[in-house]
Amino acid sequence: MRTPSLFRVDEPAPPPPPLSGWGRTWRVLLALTVSLMLWTLVAERQSDAMRTVELAMALPAFALAACRRRWPLAVAVATALLSTVFSLATGPALLATVSLATRRRWNEIVPVAVLGIAAGMTWNQVQPLDPRDPWPIDLALNAALVSGMCAWGMYIGSRRELVWSLRQRAERAEAEQELRVTGARDAERARIAREMHDVLAHRISQISMHAGALSFREDLSAEEMRAGAGAIRERAHEALSDLRGVLGVLRGEVLDSPQPTYDDLPALVAEARLAGLTVDLDDRLADREPVPEAVGRTLYRIVQEGLTNARKHAPGSTVTVALSGSPEAGVTACLSNPVGFGTSATPGAGVGLVGLRERAELRGGHLSHGREGATFVLRGWIPWAR
Repeated sequence: MRTPSLFRVDEPAPPPPPLSGWGRTWRVLLALTVSLMLWTLVAERQSDAMRTVELAMALPAFALAACRRRWPLAVAVATALLSTVFSLATGPALLATVSLATRRRWNEIVPVAVLGIAAGMTWNQVQPLDPRDPWPIDLALNAALVSGMCAWGMYIGSRRELVWSLRQRAERAEAEQELRVTGARDAERARIAREMHDVLAHRISQISMHAGALSFREDLSAEEMRAGAGAIRERAHEALSDLRGVLGVLRGEVLDSPQPTYDDLPALVAEARLAGLTVDLDDRLADREPVPEAVGRTLYRIVQEGLTNARKHAPGSTVTVALSGSPEAGVTACLSNPVGFGTSATPGAGVGLVGLRERAELRGGHLSHGREGATFVLRGWIPWAR
């Protein structure tokens, strides 16, 4: 924010604030008081005709002063010219001079100030208060009065710019805060969406696989049918439990269940094997120092999504999971499986890998996937950061 200066007038000032009814009233009353005080000093020496003309010219002088905000320079010049002869125009002239000075433009203030001093000296010659006063004293008094009005107006303009700048800064800060809040809300929604997909897609794909086995196998005994139905029920309960946890995040609650980490990977692989998926795990991180919790959570989600995709698109295939890394080189996860045939019977939105890429990038890493010959490869890298 630039700091307003009383004498920095090279840039246009902000628009003046609107005046209230009382603001207009006290300004007019002050100008009228100044005019009447000056007129009473010379009214006794004026002729009746001069008094009539003086009173008649007061109305257009105050009418001009009322238009000072619309035409500041023209009104200041016109009222200054009227004040050369008529005492009652002095108040409007000073008011117009102050209003002009709030713009803080030297190319306007200096000519009007010189004109105001000249108008005061001319008025002293036309209607002298005391003919014995030497002209240098009159010049000094007029110069002091006009200079004081200009300085006052420039100070008001500087204060107006300060208030305007502070208001602009507050509005910008409020807008930026709203953008930050909106960005944080969108980021949180994206995080929850990734969490819902990573958690629920894995469970539901298991349910779909077990249900598909029951529907296609006609040689199952009653005991095997009950075992399959029990597995489906167990996976459904796990999915409901995970869903409650994610909905708790939406409601601002704290999750009771801990988030998965690297230590939960063996259980994930064992669960996939029990569900009928052949998994070949090559874990070279086991002999390293403990994997940071945040890194382990991202690693878990990458492996989970890879197993889910293999179960959906290449059921019965062998999935190779290779984990390696170090604190210096970071953590690399590579999952590969033969490309399946046909389309999956399990519906999907295709956002799982997109969410994984976002999750990896938020951790400072990257993720890629695609076909390499007849093999689908999912490869991710995450920096070793606590």
